Amino acid sequence: MAVKSAERSLRVFELLAQHKDGLTIKEISALLGFPQSSTVNLVGTLYREDYLSQYAGKRYKLGAKLIQLGTMAMESMDVASLGKPFLTSLMEDVQETVFMSVLSEGELVYIAKIDNNRSIRTAAQPGYRKPLYCTGLGKAYLAFMPSGERNAMLSSTELVPVTAHTITDRKLLEQELDRYREQGYAIDNEENEEGLYCLAAPVYGADRRIQAAVSVAGPKERMIHRKDFIVERLLYTVGRIARSIGY
Repeated sequence: MAVKSAERSLRVFELLAQHKDGLTIKEISALLGFPQSSTVNLVGTLYREDYLSQYAGKRYKLGAKLIQLGTMAMESMDVASLGKPFLTSLMEDVQETVFMSVLSEGELVYIAKIDNNRSIRTAAQPGYRKPLYCTGLGKAYLAFMPSGERNAMLSSTELVPVTAHTITDRKLLEQELDRYREQGYAIDNEENEEGLYCLAAPVYGADRRIQAAVSVAGPKERMIHRKDFIVERLLYTVGRIARSIGY
């Protein structure tokens, strides 16, 4: 059963989140369609409890306590656990192996792998570390991270060939990364493992920074044949995961 006062508090938070300069009680009442008398009491209570702050002209903004709660919520989120149902659904849709990774000390760390019954053999497993420049997941990070971070990463990385297809020319790699950023996903074309083709995209968090990356990997010929469909499902999935962690 819905509690009206709780619902109204949530609507106030959602409204003020969209108005960074704050709103008066009269404006909050009008925009939400709440009676002004009950809005006065509601806003007053939230203000006294530090969920709202007040500025010049009696305008109200989101308060400091929400920052504390939001930080605690972010810290308590396990992106792998939250993402697993979505990763499983993606695997069922595309019938290929699905991975999730995070960035740690300049390297890729696999945190989830969802196998399909026709999965090909791959060295990648949860807990394994890989370089960024030669993997789809790593290139998803490089393509979508701020340019300054990318430059720092590449400047401290030796582009060693892992397969005959690994891109070891920095200028060429950066051109590829710019293209991936424009199209919304990255590609590993047998650059980390022979015969393996990978499509990957970033997952953004509440702070609008990349929190993880997700990929679909399989035999090159099979992946290319179904590329458009796989990309569509991949981008849909990373969007769902991002929303689940507050993006």
